[in-house]
Amino acid sequence: MSDELPGFPYRPDPLATGAVVASGTTCVCCGRARGFIYAGPVYAVEELSYLLCPWCIADGSAAAKYGAHFIGDPIGDDVPLEVVMSVGACTPGFSSWQDPQWFFHCGDGAAFMGAVGAAELVAFPDAREELRSEADAWGWSAEAVESYLGALDKDSQPTGHLFMCRTCGRYMAYADST
Repeated sequence: MSDELPGFPYRPDPLATGAVVASGTTCVCCGRARGFIYAGPVYAVEELSYLLCPWCIADGSAAAKYGAHFIGDPIGDDVPLEVVMSVGACTPGFSSWQDPQWFFHCGDGAAFMGAVGAAELVAFPDAREELRSEADAWGWSAEAVESYLGALDKDSQPTGHLFMCRTCGRYMAYADST
């Protein structure tokens, strides 16, 4: 039987988004097999993929013991370094085609909602507009931008990564591909 998963303010559903998976693996940090293991990226000197439990990420012990962090580059509003460090050390990250980025907004870390494609973005017009602006900045024609946005796929590439500001509720996204 597994323990109840810890809560992650910046990653509301780590099971649904694939950051945490059911596993009998023993965590290298705490030495316990709790029924779940972290399946996302770990930025550390040691190779720690699929070896850390969510509890050691949530309480910061994996970050402290291994000098690890779990998110990519922060983007967005200026936020205190302590907030960036807390999000990076105590939040499950996500895999991306290139280096992942993490949104910050309203002075806090945004919540990662998951990978999205064109179909999912219909429900998030603010995020879709942000992606349109990102693609416009590349100097593409309007037709090329719309074609690109229509090709977004949550399971393939290009992929959108959706975030929600925990303060104002605004949805943000960026696109990623190889």
